[in-house]
Amino acid sequence: MQTTLSDAAKRLARAEEAERILRSCVHCGFCNATCPTYQLLGDELDGPRGRIYLIKQVLEGQPASAKTQLHLDRCLSCRNCETTCPSGVDYHNLLDIGRAVVDQAVARPPLQRALRSGLRNLASHPTAFKRLVQLGRSVDSLLPAALKGKLPRSPATAQARPQAHHERRVLLLEGCVQPGLSPNTNAATARVLDRLGISVTATPQAGCCGAVDYHLDAQARGLERARHNIDAWWPAIEAGAEAIVQTASGCGAFVKDYAKLLHGDAQYASKARRVSELARDLVEVVAAEPLDKLTCHSGQLLAVHCPCSLQHAQKLGGSVEALLKRLGFNLSNVPDGHLCCGSAGTYSLTQPQLARQLRDNKLDALESGRPDVIVSANIGCQTHLDGAGRTPVRHWIELVDEALAKSPSLA
Repeated sequence: MQTTLSDAAKRLARAEEAERILRSCVHCGFCNATCPTYQLLGDELDGPRGRIYLIKQVLEGQPASAKTQLHLDRCLSCRNCETTCPSGVDYHNLLDIGRAVVDQAVARPPLQRALRSGLRNLASHPTAFKRLVQLGRSVDSLLPAALKGKLPRSPATAQARPQAHHERRVLLLEGCVQPGLSPNTNAATARVLDRLGISVTATPQAGCCGAVDYHLDAQARGLERARHNIDAWWPAIEAGAEAIVQTASGCGAFVKDYAKLLHGDAQYASKARRVSELARDLVEVVAAEPLDKLTCHSGQLLAVHCPCSLQHAQKLGGSVEALLKRLGFNLSNVPDGHLCCGSAGTYSLTQPQLARQLRDNKLDALESGRPDVIVSANIGCQTHLDGAGRTPVRHWIELVDEALAKSPSLA
């Protein structure tokens, strides 16, 4: 794609990157065939190719408008288009660049600003978020259906974690909303890893991965969170921690991007690169171990929802399914597994109508094999899908942990 950046765009810190990405696009339109919002809306500007054109126009000097902002906001950042693209267009990084420029030029309405600010602040205070969830459950009969659907269906409690006693140690990103919405996920992770001879080292100083801020008009603040986490993890990394484990694939995708996001930071570039090298989704860690100690016995039929952040961002599509089959679980077939469920971080709150349509379509596909339970690998997807009140949706590690609890320990 021929591109001539404006003088203002040439002064952007990521100008060369933006121009390179724009020039790599060959207008083929293959991306639209797998874009969830294009499938729903049928508007060229609500597909990747159209959004690339919008960003190109702005970077070439044409004024950004509220319409430009709307079409960029409607993007789920699912990265399905990147999996489809034959030219390897680095779409999500171009989108980040374009959104930052547009958001600086176009003021959002007060309600949008308040919602986005509120979501960012909640992400930075997991304890306050957890209390808010508890309060919501205590008055759930008074809440509107849309808000009630964001709360766990049953009280969220965490079972005990094992003491760290193994020589092998890993770090675990606790997350910002998962402790409040599904606290047993990380506890189950610690128990399963303990069975494999791996202990979890606590790093309470680490907080939100930074993705919420970064994708809600506060990229600088998101990078500050990344730096904070690097500082929190660094002593344990120097002490020999072999991995930084994420149980939420959305967080994992962002942590794995720390190296790229901070490559120009002289103080943090090398540390960020090391953190990204150590970042592992939980399925990568478990699947790499001998599984004779994890033989599971479960009569349940599971449907696996593979989050976009796992299959398109981390390129680990099919990994959860393969692991669960190795462990002895029965899985149903899921059509159109590549399509987004509509959660996409905070998307289900900022674009609720589109998110509900995508959720219902995804649930129809997941339930087509009549599973007993749906499992996911990302707290946002888990909460969004479960909020429909249909087939229960849980993190896959909890099902493994429960099956192991019924089997004698071989450790």
